[in-house]
Amino acid sequence: MAPTPSTGGESTSPLQPTKDQVTTLWIIGGYLIGILLLWQMPYLKHLLYPFKLVTIGLHEFGHACMACVSGGRVKSITVDPNLGGLTTYVGNSRTQCLALPAGYLGSSLLGGILVFCGFNVTASKGAAIMLLVCLLLTMLWARNWLAFGICFFFAGLVGLLWWLDGGKYLKFFTLFLGVMSCIYSILEIIDSLVLRKANGSDAVQFAEKYGIFPAQGWGFIWLIISLLFLVGAILAGLVAFKGDNQNGGASLTPAN
Repeated sequence: MAPTPSTGGESTSPLQPTKDQVTTLWIIGGYLIGILLLWQMPYLKHLLYPFKLVTIGLHEFGHACMACVSGGRVKSITVDPNLGGLTTYVGNSRTQCLALPAGYLGSSLLGGILVFCGFNVTASKGAAIMLLVCLLLTMLWARNWLAFGICFFFAGLVGLLWWLDGGKYLKFFTLFLGVMSCIYSILEIIDSLVLRKANGSDAVQFAEKYGIFPAQGWGFIWLIISLLFLVGAILAGLVAFKGDNQNGGASLTPAN
């Protein structure tokens, strides 16, 4: 059986959102605006505090994961209550070159995957499994109570959302954490390079070690890549999940 063409005999564009996908796009837009507004807003910014901590943990996981992949060895991950993080590892020059940008780019890639999977409840469960693995590995490398505790809390939250009402709320959680992970690098670059926070960013450290561009240049490059991950994830989600949003199937209308 062939899918029924749209009115006028032309196939619907793969990027044309369905009704469910329009709702998802509004949710993503609402999350994006809400995070940007609350990030530095007095008092209300504390609503984001636990999500900032877990995003920092995932940022540090990106450093740690790439350090291992490039032949290094991770010694520790720590998360600072003042919203800083540190990953210590040993390795060769290749390890240092690859692991430094992997914090921003790794958390952006993970965020993009979460946003992509957030278009579908079943896919959100798959993303939740991936997220649990990341959190558990971060806990394994954690060397302070905050890094361990925040990952443990969010791992438990993922388990609760999976159990609650068939896991349908995982969609909203993965979308939120995905959006926040994608724009974290943007916000962090603005904080460190524009507001000049005392603790040097990954871009500052990378520029000091490898030059070529100043820190602002590397920050801008990573910012663009983070945006591409987010936009690419949204476009891929529109194309991939055209069917039943609950089951992930592609429902085609049989031809007469």
